[in-house]
Amino acid sequence: MILVTGGTGLVGAHLLAYLAKNEQHIKAIYRTPDKLEAVKKVFSYYFDDAIPFFDKIEWFKADVTDVPSLELVFPNVTHVYHVAAFISFDPKDFDVLRKINIEGTANIVNLCIGYGVKKLCFVSSIAAVGENEDPTIPITEETHWNPEADNNVYAISKYGSEMEVWRGSQEGLEVVIVNPAIILGAGFWRSGSGSLFRAIKKGLKYYTKGILSYVDIKDVVSVMIQLMNSDIKSERFILVGENWTLEKFTKVTAKALQVKPPEKEAGSFLLGFAWRMDWWRQFFTGKRRKLTKQTAQSIQSQAFFDSSKIQNTLNFTFTPVEESIERVSKRYDG
Repeated sequence: MILVTGGTGLVGAHLLAYLAKNEQHIKAIYRTPDKLEAVKKVFSYYFDDAIPFFDKIEWFKADVTDVPSLELVFPNVTHVYHVAAFISFDPKDFDVLRKINIEGTANIVNLCIGYGVKKLCFVSSIAAVGENEDPTIPITEETHWNPEADNNVYAISKYGSEMEVWRGSQEGLEVVIVNPAIILGAGFWRSGSGSLFRAIKKGLKYYTKGILSYVDIKDVVSVMIQLMNSDIKSERFILVGENWTLEKFTKVTAKALQVKPPEKEAGSFLLGFAWRMDWWRQFFTGKRRKLTKQTAQSIQSQAFFDSSKIQNTLNFTFTPVEESIERVSKRYDG
């Protein structure tokens, strides 16, 4: 019996579609019923008649921060894909990030141990890998996390989550961790990469020359399933298809969406001014941050992530980013 947490998010919904093709016994958790419609929409990308496959899933209303609700889900579960997470780069959300991402993961790990789960696959992020002082040196799974660096709050929470998973490994739980880059997939246009497609479609004005890393949702899901079905354990894998400048990504995506590409570069001065103004906007209005100092730094970064470990381990070939953009853009309806 397979359990998927975060089943109503981008990775969870696509993962469930893949699992529903071949698996008969699947459990998944959700927090609000309205999110289930988004999952059905994703299933329609994979099946002409999605309902029979969607109905294979046994849904439970539960929350990773609520142990009693989770205890109703775990009986007979043998394999867990822990996908659920809260994503925010706003420092004001740190307590929520810690509660959901770190404490929530600890709860999942503890229940896996308590119920004798055979294997856990945890979806982390390249944000939790660390960085090199020299940007010309590729970032790998061996790159050390620097707690003294100006890490964003999301990265800190995902690193803390990984520590909980490794604790579970020390206590006898078989685990694998994947660290995906920006995940390109359709169905969720107001979060993750979907919000970037939405911004470009609506007319993004600025680009940067910073290098960001991307990976296709189909590749993420395929790797996760292959790792879970293998004898591999106590390993982590960076999942990056290609490293592109944000300038290239926005212009290729604008072409695929048939809109005008951004024409102005946002340099260090403009971004520095922008994140400071955004801080003041939040201070006076209470509205959520759109741009933090750390986010501004990340979209100017020249970091290069190396995913050769997973390519060599599984003899895996990633989908070209341009192919991913074309497919996702055809699905865009945000």
